[in-house]
Amino acid sequence: MDGEEREDDADELDDDDEAGDLEEDRDGAGESVTIEISGLSLYTHHGVSEAEREVGQRLVLDLRLDVGETDATVTDSIEDTVDYAEVCQLVALVAQQRSHKTLERLCSTIADRLLVDYELEGVWVKAAKPEPPIALSVAEVSVEVWREADS
Repeated sequence: MDGEEREDDADELDDDDEAGDLEEDRDGAGESVTIEISGLSLYTHHGVSEAEREVGQRLVLDLRLDVGETDATVTDSIEDTVDYAEVCQLVALVAQQRSHKTLERLCSTIADRLLVDYELEGVWVKAAKPEPPIALSVAEVSVEVWREADS
């Protein structure tokens, strides 16, 4: 066997190794994925009092999206997962589009919209008021809503 034949054999072995690695990666496809977004800060007009809705205030939103099984862990393609930049834009639109009296209703509206627009197994939404309009000193008040997709 001359040097060229040995190089060709080595190249074939490398190709076989790469094919085996790809096969192993495909076996791992469909891993369950959760995307978390923390600290999305928005100026909104939600609150029980008319003044609170009129003047507005900052809300901080945290989201957890249960994407479920996705091929993105193997394909490295945004098309195979949920684009979190897009999610932030949608949440901002929903939160600023309409005023709600309660954070419960706001969180519920956001969760429902995310489940409609994305193929999620579930979604968790937390809305916090860092400076709630109450007489006592409180760091923040928050509400959380968890929704699972209808089967």
